[in-house]
Amino acid sequence: MKKASLFILVLGIVSFILGGCLTCEKKEYTFELTGKNSGKLTIRYINIMSVMDDSTDVSADDFEELVNTYLYGDQLESDYPDAINIQKNLYEEDSMLCAEVTMEFNDLASVKLFQYDKKSPYMLALANALDTESYYESNGTFGGENMPLVFWPTDLKTLTLQTQVTVPDETSVSLLDQYRQWKEK
Repeated sequence: MKKASLFILVLGIVSFILGGCLTCEKKEYTFELTGKNSGKLTIRYINIMSVMDDSTDVSADDFEELVNTYLYGDQLESDYPDAINIQKNLYEEDSMLCAEVTMEFNDLASVKLFQYDKKSPYMLALANALDTESYYESNGTFGGENMPLVFWPTDLKTLTLQTQVTVPDETSVSLLDQYRQWKEK
């Protein structure tokens, strides 16, 4: 047990040190339940940006990572390996770079939802050692810091959640200019 905890801690530190500076301000999740365990998930990434690395602007590298790893790459397919029909799109909205990902699922677990039994609420855990998202709002109930789960009643067919990822500051660089240049090519 101690080895597993130590491994997770080391993995988290290494990911933080070696990880890119690509981030976004907020994420919006919309789960549309169309069957007993199936549906469609839409994730919106709002205000995609780069964070300076020791006062060095690395936004060009971060935009390249966004396009190659996420838009054209298979990172999202790796994050949601059991989801099907994954579609990705970058776009400008309200002078910010945003992205939208849609996917279909045949099992709640494919999109990280859980339901203990048919009478239990739908649940989504926000507690992940490598996650940097924090609860912002939803049409469900948040269990708080001691129980970082969002619960939705079983009669809801559309589950929504918004999380805060990064608060923009003087070290944040919007990727909108890189997107505009890339789109012109």
